Amino acid sequence: MLEPSILQVKLQQNVDVELAARWEVYRRLQQLDIPCWCGVNQPLTVEINHVRAAIQVWSVMRSLNEGRQSLISSLERCWELQ
Repeated sequence: MLEPSILQVKLQQNVDVELAARWEVYRRLQQLDIPCWCGVNQPLTVEINHVRAAIQVWSVMRSLNEGRQSLISSLERCWELQ
């Protein structure tokens, strides 16, 4: 088992997301309690404090960028592994 200190990180990262989807991503990250902010005409900045948060940001961005069928296929593969 990994020690908790290994799972702790502190990183601020600008996330490249289209202007039209920026607020949707921002709201979803807020729902997940991931600190983030975005000023007018500024990139979305996300604070990642834990490995779990990094995975959640990746997942939110993937759901935005992947097609519906690709997401369905990934989910089906996960179910097959169980």
